Parts: sequence; C-alpha cells; structure tokens
Amino acid sequence: MLSLSSSIFAQSAKTKTMDSTKKVLIVEASCGECQFKMKGKGCTLAIRIEGKSYFVEKANIDDFGDAHSNEGFCNAIRKAKVQGQIVGDKFIASFFEMIDKK
Repeated sequence: MLSLSSSIFAQSAKTKTMDSTKKVLIVEASCGECQFKMKGKGCTLAIRIEGKSYFVEKANIDDFGDAHSNEGFCNAIRKAKVQGQIVGDKFIASFFEMIDKK
C-alpha cells in the first residue's frame, strides 16, 4: 500500500505494468484544470503530449500523492512515462509512472 505525506509524492507509484512490446512516451503530467487550463469538473489528472492535453483514464490524480501539496499535480507539472491510447479527447492509460524526483 502507498504511504503518502502531505508534501511529497510516492516516488514508486505507478499504474499497472509496462508492456515491453508497446511504445513508452515521456509526457508532462499535472492537474488538467489547475495547470493545463482544461475545462473540467474538478481536479483531474491530465497529460500533455506535443502541446496537446488529454484527461487520463485508468489513473487517478491522487494515486501519486496529495494533488494539493506543494509538489502535487495541482501546483506542479511533473514528468511521467506512460503507455496507452488516445481515444477522443482522453488518454486511456495502461501504464503510468512518475519519473521525476520531487
């Protein structure tokens, strides 16, 4: 089980297991509403790929720590390794792992 503090993200948090047969993308990850200025219904995890932002499904903003801490997604843009697919305006994650050292 993840142990979270109010100011530091769990550094090993990830969603599922990486598939070695699929491409891994390095993306910016943050709160879509707070940092990427997307229209939504509250604080929601999003990624930005080549300047375009997508809300993330299959990974939750709080899976990686307190989103409202100083280094949380609502206050910082982080780097992540992801796998998945874009469907419409959403990124359906099959793998999501933070790679920066906040």
